[in-house]
Amino acid sequence: MATISPRLISSSTLKSSKQQEGHFSNHACVQHAGFGKTLRIFWKMLFHKPRSTRPVGGIAVQRLTREQLFAAPDHSVFRLGHSTVLLKMRGKFWLTDPVFAERASPFSWAGPKRFHQPPISLDELPPIEAVILSHNHYDHLDRQAVVQLADKTRYFLAPLGVGDTLIKWGVDASKVRQLDWWQGTEVDGIRFVATPAQHFSGRSLFDGNQTLWASWVIIDDARRIFFSGDTGYFDGFKHIGEQYGPFDLTLMETGAYNVDWPHVHMQPEQTLQAHIDLKGRWLLPIHNGTFDLAFHAWHEPFDRIMVLAWERNVSIATPPMGQAFMLTQPDRGRAWWLDVEPDGVEEHALG
Repeated sequence: MATISPRLISSSTLKSSKQQEGHFSNHACVQHAGFGKTLRIFWKMLFHKPRSTRPVGGIAVQRLTREQLFAAPDHSVFRLGHSTVLLKMRGKFWLTDPVFAERASPFSWAGPKRFHQPPISLDELPPIEAVILSHNHYDHLDRQAVVQLADKTRYFLAPLGVGDTLIKWGVDASKVRQLDWWQGTEVDGIRFVATPAQHFSGRSLFDGNQTLWASWVIIDDARRIFFSGDTGYFDGFKHIGEQYGPFDLTLMETGAYNVDWPHVHMQPEQTLQAHIDLKGRWLLPIHNGTFDLAFHAWHEPFDRIMVLAWERNVSIATPPMGQAFMLTQPDRGRAWWLDVEPDGVEEHALG
């Protein structure tokens, strides 16, 4: 189908990505950690990570079957883990950042390990109309998942350069649509627009920022969903809100934050403000509850964003992994993380 050119606010506020000498960059100046600081962070990650970054008890998930998914109403939303979300629209299924691997890592024997299994396996998933990818980091782009999904997926929607990686992995090039910021495409009458994010990319020491990162706007007639991918807080949220808001649901990064990388991941206070900037109605926090990618307690993102949402009277949903959130009948869910065995280091803020 033809690419959709989004209506511009003005040439000065809506800009495509910036690429120089084969590398992409953010619109704002983002401070990068030097080599020494990066080594210190990795050393701390390997040898000094607090015990509370992982749950002691197991995280219960609600198992899903194909039959349940086929029976679910349109505009059902299922968290499968981390930033992997299954959407049902127009009787078909759409999947964000599919990661089903045991570890978010280039290695099968090392790196952040899952807290829980996915509510449904790759083999059990129904046919996928489109996979929507935000960037190429290991906790968002799982090679084995892509390979297994290639035959059952009609399209892969990706930021510039990420689609080339998929093709190298064996995905049919005719299935891949690569978009720059503010470019859109249409699949089965649903519009997808790649919008800016403030982040970075790379899967090795030698390919930093050679592919683009993006957030996504999803428009199904009157229903609008925003998928943040990974991002720091920036004024782009206001521009996206002005251009495409209000959103019925925002799937917002809430986790893996730290003072050592403030420009590429959001603190919960920033997540909430970004949701408000986007003119969101319901906030569903993602990028949490599956991998330990920072130094905060694994449950802290939930605790903090819940308190902030209550203080600002923001509608927030926290369904357990695998449980449906329905846009037609939105429900807050419950604080399921409080049921997990305490880590013994610190109490939950809501406990």
